[in-house]
Amino acid sequence: MDLNRKNMRKILVIITFTVVLCAVLINFKAAWEWLGFIWGVLTPFAAGGAIAFCLNIPMSFFERKLFGVTQANAGSRKKAVRALARPVSLILTLLCVVLIIAVAVMVIAPQLRTTIISVGDAMSAWFPRAQAWLEEMFAGREAIVEYIDSLQLDWGKWLESVKDFALNGAGSVLSYTMSATKVVVSSVVEAFIAIIFSFYILMQKENLSRQLTRLIQAIFKEKVVGKILHVSSLSYLTFSRFITGQCIEALILGFMFFIVMIIFRFPYALLVGVVISITALIPIVGAFIGCFIGAFLILMVNPMQALAFVIMFLVLQQIEGNLIYPHVVGSSVGLPSMWVLFAVTVGGSLMGIAGMLIFIPIMSVIYSLLRDWISVRLKEKKKCKVNKEEHTCH
Repeated sequence: MDLNRKNMRKILVIITFTVVLCAVLINFKAAWEWLGFIWGVLTPFAAGGAIAFCLNIPMSFFERKLFGVTQANAGSRKKAVRALARPVSLILTLLCVVLIIAVAVMVIAPQLRTTIISVGDAMSAWFPRAQAWLEEMFAGREAIVEYIDSLQLDWGKWLESVKDFALNGAGSVLSYTMSATKVVVSSVVEAFIAIIFSFYILMQKENLSRQLTRLIQAIFKEKVVGKILHVSSLSYLTFSRFITGQCIEALILGFMFFIVMIIFRFPYALLVGVVISITALIPIVGAFIGCFIGAFLILMVNPMQALAFVIMFLVLQQIEGNLIYPHVVGSSVGLPSMWVLFAVTVGGSLMGIAGMLIFIPIMSVIYSLLRDWISVRLKEKKKCKVNKEEHTCH
């Protein structure tokens, strides 16, 4: 190999990379702490980027439907229309988010208060019956019977203790513990920075996209630039379609539960419908969390209705899993069910609920890129086989 300038540069890059990698491995703990510090500094900006990505979906919808502004024709629209479209669409998006949160709180808060009271009454009535049943079961075993007799359930006293802790205990902790106050203030500041940063991204997204594209073009070769832009575009489309599909699927599932529970006169229909809509945002396992909460609430009122609710859930879950999810979410990310389950399992193990939400579109992007690569390779092999006699295959 000739030691020209190009090869010398490659050798220096390899040596530098090797030295840095060895230094990191030798001082792994310090390097990990340093990376943790850097991530802590960048967390508000990463959160702001995630917020901007989610808000950009409805904001682009408003820009497209109300003002006819799209990414393709943004330059050809009148300047006044373009100047008005972005802030108005952002304000409408924020109003929609606030409205959704307000409606959810207005629905859940009164229902939750009524539910806690009714659950308390139900448990107060259920506990003596359970106690008598246990005494009958363990009749003849005096020690166990005496222990069961000693058990007391005072629901009102328990609620009062929780209330006292919330008003006095937690208040004193926040008042006298500087570390807790620091965490609260830091979280509020980080949330504020993330929201403001997301607004900047949304208002200047075209300029940011253009600057990042120029930076990539300046660093990488033209062939690599094309691949990076292709992966970026595919990732954006996949993530936006997944978020949209997941939200639509959650609303449909919650509405289905609400309607069916109203028809069959189940208690807590509105509360359970809202809870399932919220928990269904978690892929695959979210609806089961909502089912557990709903079954527990209904169990305190009527055990037979709780059993009927579980049966109803299994039926609706089959309808949702076989008809709604594949068409609304599955088709939007283009990922087979087996790989959706794989992505949810791996993502949940690594990053919890956030990992479940993130890994499905990431897996979809990898799946699409791998499918395209396999298609290209098979075409090359087919062409290679055809031209084998001409010795043009290498």
